[in-house]
Amino acid sequence: MARLLADQPADKLTIGDMARQLGHSHGAVRNAALTLVRRGEADQSGTGSGQPEFRANAKTAAAAQAAVISPPGTHAPRAQTATARTAAPAAATPRQTGPIRRAGGQLYHPRKLADLPDVEALNRLRDADVPVLLYGPPGTGKTSLVEAAFPDLLTVAGDGDTTVGDLIGEYTQADGGGYVFQYGPLVTAMTEGRALLIDDATLISPKVLAALYPAMDGRRQIQVKAHKGETIRAEPGFYVVAGHNPGVHGAVLTEALSSRFSVQIQIGTDYDLALALKIDARVVRVALHLSRQVELGELGWAPQLRELLSYQKTEAVLGTQAALANLVGIAPLEDRDAVADAVIKAVGVKKIAPLTLGKQLPASALRKPPGSPVSAHRGRSR
Repeated sequence: MARLLADQPADKLTIGDMARQLGHSHGAVRNAALTLVRRGEADQSGTGSGQPEFRANAKTAAAAQAAVISPPGTHAPRAQTATARTAAPAAATPRQTGPIRRAGGQLYHPRKLADLPDVEALNRLRDADVPVLLYGPPGTGKTSLVEAAFPDLLTVAGDGDTTVGDLIGEYTQADGGGYVFQYGPLVTAMTEGRALLIDDATLISPKVLAALYPAMDGRRQIQVKAHKGETIRAEPGFYVVAGHNPGVHGAVLTEALSSRFSVQIQIGTDYDLALALKIDARVVRVALHLSRQVELGELGWAPQLRELLSYQKTEAVLGTQAALANLVGIAPLEDRDAVADAVIKAVGVKKIAPLTLGKQLPASALRKPPGSPVSAHRGRSR
């Protein structure tokens, strides 16, 4: 990998570019490239579409002298996949165990999955071309996990209005007045050998999702009927992962969709991680207590990691009382009293109600603080 970059110092190469030149799987190339970046032996940047690009820096040539590079063609991508299917993943050394910085800058803390870090497990499943469905309540970190595992990720945010055009593409009006066909994320992921997340897949109409299935089975191709019947074939590295929120209204996991995902992984909130992130331990206990009630069918909602992180940010800005009131207020109406009772018992307050606007403040309380532009101007006028 280092030698490839060092031999092309002026070029910015994507994971797909390097995989084709080296003849390795996209997963192996991706991890090698990110390792070079972490060591400071290569530079990474992003494109407008979010696809990472890699380029040699002053340390790359030295790194290449110690690296062992198989000549192009030594390992064909499909041969690599066949090996991955028969290997024993748990016996290998995990490639990533510490926090991972996602594309937006946030840190993701890997969790254990089949005796591996979850990001490592997903990468192995990708190398073996085994589609994955992640399911669990909203806010538990499904999307964060996929973003951390696959830097080359494209995402489709599914809902009841998602169309085939949103996946495959459609004609759009050009600046000159004519119409051009704009390929969708499915076609882009197939042609560039990238990972594709279908978020909230079970909110999408089954008729729309059917357009995805030929790309996922042995055919690994689709036909773009809207664009001259063009046939799109998937490049090595193309991979589909989907997210499903079982309790969300309108989410239906059909047999046709479920059967396309050989591995289905339940995702819940890691309350130990919430404590490690210094979220108020009393509020974490409230969330854990409520989650147990949800498991027993006594409640329909409990705060997940997303809500706990939001609580922490709100507390830092508005204070504990306001953050607790907001936590109660974001609960569904039918569960709000139970959430309020749990907060009262855990925190020791007498009463807690949703965050609400109070009476109008007197004019004296609305005066601008000294040093503001208006105050300074008035001072000079005197």
